[in-house]
Amino acid sequence: MAIPISNTAARRIFLAKQGLSADPSRKQTRQGLLDLIHGIGFVQVDSIQTVNRAHEQILFSRNQTFNRAHLRALLEEERGLFEHWTHDASIIPTAFYPYWKHRFRRKEEVLRARWAKWHGEGFDKSFAETFAHIAEHGEVLARELKNADHKSGGWWEWHPSKTALEFFWHTGKLAISRREGFQKVYDLSERVIPEHHLSAEIDHDAFVDWACRSALERLGFATHGEMAAFWDIITPEEAKAWVLENRAELQEVEITPADGGKPRASFVLADFKPDADIWPEPPGRIRVLSPFDPLLRDRNRAERLFGFRYRIEVFVPEAKREYGYYVFPLLEGDRLIGRIDMKADRKANVLNVTKLWLEPGVKASGGRLAKLEAELARVARFAGVADIVFVSGWRDE
Repeated sequence: MAIPISNTAARRIFLAKQGLSADPSRKQTRQGLLDLIHGIGFVQVDSIQTVNRAHEQILFSRNQTFNRAHLRALLEEERGLFEHWTHDASIIPTAFYPYWKHRFRRKEEVLRARWAKWHGEGFDKSFAETFAHIAEHGEVLARELKNADHKSGGWWEWHPSKTALEFFWHTGKLAISRREGFQKVYDLSERVIPEHHLSAEIDHDAFVDWACRSALERLGFATHGEMAAFWDIITPEEAKAWVLENRAELQEVEITPADGGKPRASFVLADFKPDADIWPEPPGRIRVLSPFDPLLRDRNRAERLFGFRYRIEVFVPEAKREYGYYVFPLLEGDRLIGRIDMKADRKANVLNVTKLWLEPGVKASGGRLAKLEAELARVARFAGVADIVFVSGWRDE
């Protein structure tokens, strides 16, 4: 018989699993940062920097003492983290690298067929030359291998060496050694990934078991489809088969949505404790989340749990945007209470706040606005600007 889980309990569980229930002002060490990323699974990387980079904002929203130098050291020196792909480019604990080797093998055949259509037959003619260059000379940026007369553009206009670099990265022959600015610096995987992770082999059954079990641990509760989508390294069919094979270790639950509608059937591990009182109440302060925050990665799940519909409108024509180019969600306690449009102007040394939208039923009380301004002050400091400028009409309905 399925165990009912209230909406309050479901929100608390998911927030705790995603690192948003602990005190965000607690002092974080380098090991603490690694533990946080290990706990939530991965942190998405994105090039847009209207205020801070996505991965930095994700980590900062969980701990305001987050130190960029710690992240850089873990990625570039200690190699406790590596960059690769989940549903998108992400920072991932290197302890998980052996499981990604299954992804590499699966991707090679797919990419060869797909990229032949994109770039034309023979797109891989420069691959051996590019790999040999890196093997002999060491790490490179794509621009260092670019032909002087090559026309820049999207993926359909990648120069052959760029195509080779991305292919070898996606299939595990190369790794991201570091970033210069925000450009990837590639090197042989054997010179980036610690040998004990690089050489470890996981059989297929253990790989699928880890992918499902680790996803379920980080989601708290999930359908087989949500388990498969979490890392995006196995298929929904593999996750469904895993659920059937491990049914004795799982408990079926019914998750009450925010609108009080029909509960959603999901699974938890058999020893999981679903009572709301067991899970901590998140801090009551307001926090600015990245548009790419893992709490919102599954938009449908976030809407069911929090009653909050969120879409990134970067690629929506300006005239058709409902809110704005890059609008930040606002978390207060266990509620997503609204969104805010803002941008750091580093030349003027200010954070420009353009617009605030609160969700229906959320009042712009004096106390709430004071909490919001306190959070904006923290974000501004983290972004390296001195002042906040509220544009006229920023609170208009």
